[in-house]
Amino acid sequence: MSGETIVPERGIAADERTVAVSEAPVEPHPRRWAALVVISIAQLMVVLDATIVNIALPQAQRDLGITDVDRQWVVTAYTLTFGGLLLLGGRIADYWGRKRTFLVGAIGFAVASALGGAANGGSVLFAARALQGVFGALLAPAGLALMTVLFIEAKERAKAFGVFGAIAGGGSAVGLLLGGVLTEYANWRWCLLVNIPVALVALALAIPLVPESRAHGNTRYDVPGAVLATAGLVSVVYGFTKAATDGWSAPATMAFVAAGVVLLVAFVLVEIRSENPLLPMRILLDRNRGGAFLASVLTGAGLFGAFLFLIYYFQVVLGYTPLQAGVACLPITAGVLVAAGLATGLMPRIGPKPLMVAGSLTAASSMFYLTQVGVTSSYAVHVLPAALVLGFGLGLTFVPLSNLALIGVPDHDAGAASATLNATQQVGASLGTALLNTIYATAVTGYLATHAVAGSAGQLEGLVHGYTTAFAWGGGLLLASAVVIAVLLKVHREDLPAAELVAAPAG
Repeated sequence: MSGETIVPERGIAADERTVAVSEAPVEPHPRRWAALVVISIAQLMVVLDATIVNIALPQAQRDLGITDVDRQWVVTAYTLTFGGLLLLGGRIADYWGRKRTFLVGAIGFAVASALGGAANGGSVLFAARALQGVFGALLAPAGLALMTVLFIEAKERAKAFGVFGAIAGGGSAVGLLLGGVLTEYANWRWCLLVNIPVALVALALAIPLVPESRAHGNTRYDVPGAVLATAGLVSVVYGFTKAATDGWSAPATMAFVAAGVVLLVAFVLVEIRSENPLLPMRILLDRNRGGAFLASVLTGAGLFGAFLFLIYYFQVVLGYTPLQAGVACLPITAGVLVAAGLATGLMPRIGPKPLMVAGSLTAASSMFYLTQVGVTSSYAVHVLPAALVLGFGLGLTFVPLSNLALIGVPDHDAGAASATLNATQQVGASLGTALLNTIYATAVTGYLATHAVAGSAGQLEGLVHGYTTAFAWGGGLLLASAVVIAVLLKVHREDLPAAELVAAPAG
C-alpha cells in the first residue's frame, strides 16, 4: 500500500493533512465501518440498475415507441460505457482522489437517472443510460478502492468484502422486486428516478464519514486506450444492430464490425507501447487469468442476453405483470446464492476448474431446456426448473472465476485486474445482448415470413420462436465458456493460496 495517502478532516493544517500509509498509525480509520455502509449503498444503486431496468423495459419500449431492434440499446448503452471506461475510472479515482471521484460519480449517476426518467423518446433514454455508465465507471472502482484503503487488517478486510459482496449479490433480487413494484404501481420511469434519493443519501453520509485517499507517483491517464476500447466495442455492437435490419452481409454491417475490430486491435497496440497502460498486457498474458477473462466475457454474453428475453417472455407471452415477472426471475438469484456458498466450500478441496466447467455446462443445459417453452407453457414445469438450474450453474462458475482472475496478481496490478474482471462481464453483457437481440429479430422475421400466421396468437408464436432461438444461442455461448475453461485453465487446488479464496459475486 506504499504510495497511498489518506486525507483526514478539514481544519487540520495542510502540511499535516496527508499521511503516507507506510507511516500510518497502527489504529485503523475510526469510521471505516460507517464508511462501508455508505459505499455499500452506492454499490447497491449500481447493482440495482441492471435488473430493475430490465423489468421496466417492456413498458418503457411501448411508451417511447422503441423498436425491437433498438431496445437492446437500453441495456448496452449502459454496459458499454460502464465496461469500456471502468479501467480509466479506477485510475482517475486513484490519482484524482477516491472520495472526490466517489462523490462526482454519485452526483453524475443521479443526474443521468433523472434524465432517463424524464426521457420523451428512445434516443434520450439511450443517452441517459450511456451517461449512467460513464458515472458508474467512476463510482464503482472508487468505492472498491476506498474499501481497500480503509480496511488494512486482513480479517477485517475479509469481513468488509463479505458484507459488500452480499449486498452486491442480493442487489439483483432487490432490483427484480423493486422494478416490478415501481413499474406496476407507479411507472417505469421510477425505476430510474429511484436512484436520485439513494444517491442523495450516499452523498449526505459520504461527506462527513468517508476519508479522502489517493495514490502518488506517475499520474498520467491512458485516455487514448479508453477511447479506442469504448469506440471499438460501440462499433461492433452497432454492427450487430445493423445486421438485424440490413442483414449480416450488408456493407454497413460489415463496415461497422470491421471498424470495431480494427479499433480494438489498435487498443491492444497502444496498451503494449504505453508507459501507463490502461490494461497492462501482462495481466492478460497469464494463461489462467486470460482464460478466466475470456470465460467471463462468454458467460456474461450468454447470461445477460438470454435474461432479457426471459423477462419479455413472461410479460409479453405469458401476460405477467411486471411484479409477477420480477418474482418469477427470483429463482435464478436463489440458485446463484446457494451454489456460491457450496462453491466457496468445495474450491479449496477440488480446485476451481472442475467447478467452473460443471457450472458452465449446468447453466448451458438450463438454456437449452428453455428452448422448449411455448405460448401456453406452464411456469412450474417449463421455466422454474430451468431458472433454478441456471442460477445454480452460474453460482458454481462465478466464485472460482472471481478468485482465479485475481490470484497471483502483483500488488501494483491488483486494481487493474479487478477492474478488468468486472469490465469483461459488462463487455460480455453488451455483446451478448446486441448479438442475441439481432438473432431474435432475424428469427421472428423469418418465422413470420415462412409461416401462415394470423392474429395475435400467430404473432405470439413468432415471438416465442425468437425467444427460444435466443435461448439456444445463449446456451451455445455458455458451452463455449466451458470449452475455454477446460482447454486454457491449468490451475490446480494447490495453486490457490487460502488467503486469496474470497467469494466475489458477479458484477
